[in-house]
Amino acid sequence: MGNKLKLSIFGESHGPAIGITIDGLPSGVAINMDKVLEEMDRRKPGKSLLSTTRKESDTPEIISGFFNGHTTGAPLTAIIRNNDQRSKVYEDIKNVMRPGHADYPAFVKYGGFHDYRGGGHFSGRITAPLVFAGAVAKQILAEREIFVGAHVKSISHIEDKGFQDVKVNQALFDELKKQEIPLIDGGKRTEIEEVILQARKDMDSVGGTIECTVIGIPAGIGDPFFNSVESVLAHLIFSVPAVKGIEFGKGFEMTKLRGSETNDAYYYEGDKVKTHTNNNGGITGGITNGMPVLFTVAIKPTSSIAKKQQTINIAEHKNTELIVKGRHDPCIVPRAVPVIEAVTALGILDLLFIS
Repeated sequence: MGNKLKLSIFGESHGPAIGITIDGLPSGVAINMDKVLEEMDRRKPGKSLLSTTRKESDTPEIISGFFNGHTTGAPLTAIIRNNDQRSKVYEDIKNVMRPGHADYPAFVKYGGFHDYRGGGHFSGRITAPLVFAGAVAKQILAEREIFVGAHVKSISHIEDKGFQDVKVNQALFDELKKQEIPLIDGGKRTEIEEVILQARKDMDSVGGTIECTVIGIPAGIGDPFFNSVESVLAHLIFSVPAVKGIEFGKGFEMTKLRGSETNDAYYYEGDKVKTHTNNNGGITGGITNGMPVLFTVAIKPTSSIAKKQQTINIAEHKNTELIVKGRHDPCIVPRAVPVIEAVTALGILDLLFIS
């Protein structure tokens, strides 16, 4: 994936390791590994009952493209070793297709030769290397005073405040990073935690939305049509497992309004051009207009649930029932926040490199 900045991911959920190669980074870029580990820790499983109990250190090992604290200009490759696999659960149900998962289409596409343990290469586990790459991209963007931040906009029916309701800056992003469920309105935390824990108790799961923004990005980045900012970001974001939708700015709400209500009127603030509103999410004609890039992503409920479900056994060619065992998130949304930030940073950096 990518134009000037090219990404390639590899590995499976229950294999020995997962990893990523980033090609196109310039030489001489300093990488602060402490900041990288902070990002990895945000996505890391096993921190509370709000997520899976699988324990992984998620410590990246850089094996090429990095020397004496700086990039060398060669492809930057990092691996993350898997340490807490319990594959027997998946051996027992290898012929039973889990609803909501890629089991059946993967079986058809790969003729049954794919690694089905824990979802294999389809697993959300593979987003850990993306967070590593995004952490590197964020550091390069920060040198240009461009910052990416996101928060949980909603869980089930419970809504947080939006970025347009508050002053957005790096300090807010730093505060959100400290929270297991990153919320602008901390008063919603208990209610959201209760909804997630109730879903776990009910042997079920819940979904939600993530709002992401990019501040400090100048006007004029992107291209019309096929390399628009929206298309580049949407391609990367839909590559993240569990993402089922995206809208920029007011998105679908704009269909209910008139042009006079959705157009973003320009004005000068000194020598800077700004708009009174940001209904278009900082992008017009596929190109940034100088306002913050702003979008919301829909994350579906976790597919692995302990409730009994109807499915099929492909070896016996018959209908059957399934109760998924193992360790799974009752809500994947909070752990997906750093992933959405990561792929956004990678997309924006690629767009900057080719602009």
